[in-house]
Amino acid sequence: MPKGNKMKRRNFVKKSVLAMGATTTVPLFNYIPKMQGDKLRVGVIGCNGMGWSNIRSMMKMDDVECIAICDVDANVVAKRVKDYAEMRSNEVQTYENHEDLLANGNIDAVVIGTPDHWHCKIFCDALEAGKHVYCEKPLANSIEEAYIMRRAAAQHPDLMVQIGQWQRSGPHYQEAIDIVRSGDLGNIRLVKTWAYQGWMKPMEPKPNGPVPEGVDYERWLGPAPSRPFNPNRFHFNFRWFWDYAGGLMTDWGVHEIDIALYAMNADAPKSVMASGGKLAYPNDPAETPDTLQAVFEYEDFNMLWEHATGIDLGPYNRREGIAFIGNNGTLVVDRQGYDVLEERQSQGYSQEGELLMRQIEPVSRPEGVIYLDLHTQNFVEAIKTKNSSILKTPIVSGSIAAINAHMGNVAFKTGEKVYWNSDKSMFTSKKASALITPEYHNGWKIPKY
Repeated sequence: MPKGNKMKRRNFVKKSVLAMGATTTVPLFNYIPKMQGDKLRVGVIGCNGMGWSNIRSMMKMDDVECIAICDVDANVVAKRVKDYAEMRSNEVQTYENHEDLLANGNIDAVVIGTPDHWHCKIFCDALEAGKHVYCEKPLANSIEEAYIMRRAAAQHPDLMVQIGQWQRSGPHYQEAIDIVRSGDLGNIRLVKTWAYQGWMKPMEPKPNGPVPEGVDYERWLGPAPSRPFNPNRFHFNFRWFWDYAGGLMTDWGVHEIDIALYAMNADAPKSVMASGGKLAYPNDPAETPDTLQAVFEYEDFNMLWEHATGIDLGPYNRREGIAFIGNNGTLVVDRQGYDVLEERQSQGYSQEGELLMRQIEPVSRPEGVIYLDLHTQNFVEAIKTKNSSILKTPIVSGSIAAINAHMGNVAFKTGEKVYWNSDKSMFTSKKASALITPEYHNGWKIPKY
C-alpha cells in the first residue's frame, strides 16, 4: 500500500461473499495449462463479437473444445459453425436459446458474450445448470444485477467464474500495480482513467424496418423494453443505447477502473459526480454520452474518468490508460506498457538534490504475448485444479468495476453529485437509488438471489 495512504476498504455489501482474487503463483509468460483427464467442453452463448474471440482464444488449448454454439441470429450461428470447422473437427451442436444449451449435460463451461442486458439472467441460469462461467465485461447492466450475480456465484462456490476484464492477466499491469503499492510514488491523491476512441465516427440515422431473416428479435430484446427493430440498435452498436448497455463508461470504463481500484485497494466511492453529453456527434442516434468526465471520491484519493469519441490523443499522449499521480512521481500504464514520470523537486515531498523514489525504467508489453489468451488459460486452469483462488478476475472484481462504472452513469443521468451509503448499498438520493435496479419487460423476471 502506498506510503501516506491510509486506504480503508469499503465493501459494497455488508458481508463480503468472496475474496478479491489472489494472484496465481504460476508465471504467466509462456504459461500453458497442464491438464489431466478429459477435455473441457465449452458452449458459447452470444458469439457475434467477444464471445467468439474468447472461444478462439480457448481453442488454442488442446484440452478444450467447443461443443455448442448459441445465438439469436441464425446467420451468426452458421458463420461460427463454419469458422469453428476451420479450427477443430469435432461436432458442434447449435441452439436458438440459452436454456436449451444449458440443458446439455455434456457442457462443462459456458462463455457469455451476449449484449449486457442479458448477462444477469443467463449467468444465473448457467450457475443453476452447474456450468462454470466466463462472462464478458461489463459484468452486469445495472448496479443491482451486479449484486445479484455476486450472490448467485457465492451460492455456487464450486463453480469457477471469470469476468472478461483481461487486463488483470497482463504481466506488465501486475508489475505496475506492484510499483503503485510499493510506496515509491509517494502519497497518491489522484488516479486518472480514460478511453479516447478516435475510431468511433457518428452513426447515420436509419429508419425502423423489418427484422432480418434468421433473427429472433423478441429473444434478442429479452428483458429490455419492446421497440421496433432498428439496425442502429442491433449487434455491435447496442453499446450506445441505455436499454442494453452503458456506453463507453461501462464498455471501456470497467477495464481501466478495475486496474485503478485494484491497485489502490479500494472499492466503493463516497460520492460521484459527472458531466458530459452528446458533444461530438449531437445528431447521431446514439443515446449514451460521447464525451464524459466523472469524479469518484474515495477515502484517501479521487479518481477521474473521462472518455471521448473521435479523438485518439488522450492524457499523456495515450489513447487509453490509467495514471497514478503521487507526490514523488506518476505511473502511467496502458495496454502497450507503463512508464514512471519523476515529479519535479517540490518543497515537502523531495529532499534537496534527490527524489524520494528509485529509478524505474519504462516497460513495454512483451511482443507476441496475448493477454486474452493468458486470461482464458487462467480460467481453464482454475476449473481443472478446482482452485478459485487463482482466478485473475473473479466475480467480486467484476462487480466492483461494473458498479463503479454504473455509478458514473447514474451521476450523469441524475445531474447530481450522488453519495453512496455502503451500509445500505444505496445512494442517499431517492432519484439516484431509483436507478439501481432495472425493470424487466416482456414477461422476463429479474433473478432472485
